[in-house]
Amino acid sequence: MIRFWASGFGLWALGFGFWILCLGAAPRAQAGSPGGYSDPRAPGTVSTVTPPQLEDVTFKQRLNDVLPLDAAFRDDAGRAITLGQLFGRKPVLLAFVYYQCPMLCTQVMNGISSALKVMPFAAGQDFDVVLVSFDPRDTPAIAAEKKRAHLAYWSAERDAAAWHLLTGDAASIRRVTSAAGFTYRWDERTGQFAHVSGILVVTPEGRLSRYFYGVEYSPKELRLALVESGQGRIGSAIDELLLYCFHYDPESGRYGLVVMNLVRLGGALTVLCMGGFILLMRRRESRPPAPGRAPRRARLRDGVGSRA
Repeated sequence: MIRFWASGFGLWALGFGFWILCLGAAPRAQAGSPGGYSDPRAPGTVSTVTPPQLEDVTFKQRLNDVLPLDAAFRDDAGRAITLGQLFGRKPVLLAFVYYQCPMLCTQVMNGISSALKVMPFAAGQDFDVVLVSFDPRDTPAIAAEKKRAHLAYWSAERDAAAWHLLTGDAASIRRVTSAAGFTYRWDERTGQFAHVSGILVVTPEGRLSRYFYGVEYSPKELRLALVESGQGRIGSAIDELLLYCFHYDPESGRYGLVVMNLVRLGGALTVLCMGGFILLMRRRESRPPAPGRAPRRARLRDGVGSRA
């Protein structure tokens, strides 16, 4: 019995001592040990606080501003061009990416191709696609390989002439990105650029028309934006009718239904239908009877056609 109590007391004393040691070591681990756990009662990072690597990273809408069309770049064939040489005839889908991006920029390009695949407009004929790399380390050779791989993945090699992948020096890049409200930042920790994903629709004159954020883009909204930015040069009467019923909201970057326009359109269609019906009835009543056939009222009065 004494031996059992002694062994139990020894185990209890050993456990108590170990607990005391842990209490003394815990604050030191939390304060300075790299592998120590943080105090759950200590205040953490507030969700509304922007992480340091995302500071000054924005994509602000600057609708109706004009891009610097004299900015100098090289295309994916290595030719020296200005941005303005890609404008003037039709609207442009514009995106800021960098061709050695490991993930997000490729998703932006995929989002463009996914939307274009189901749109009724033809790349190169109704609009062009212009990608501007904001990494001055990108070269025309890198741009050409990125273009080849992307179009091959989407089986869209026929659209190669409509895709323009540009590279340039830091000064030219800053001029264009700043004009579009696009800012980015190099993150030393990850070895990547921190940036916002999205695309723009630009008028043939280089005026910023519409912004769409994210990596997936609605074909319907891109279609409306191209029609609107094309200033009557592309699209049909149906597209113009859709534009009457939908309105671009700069805050959300999306097109929404205009209820009052729908009510007006419905009222106009109702009046047209009623007017057409009345006109048709009046024309039938005023039409003279066929030769040899008495008017219906006369036939009824004379008993023609009545039952025997």
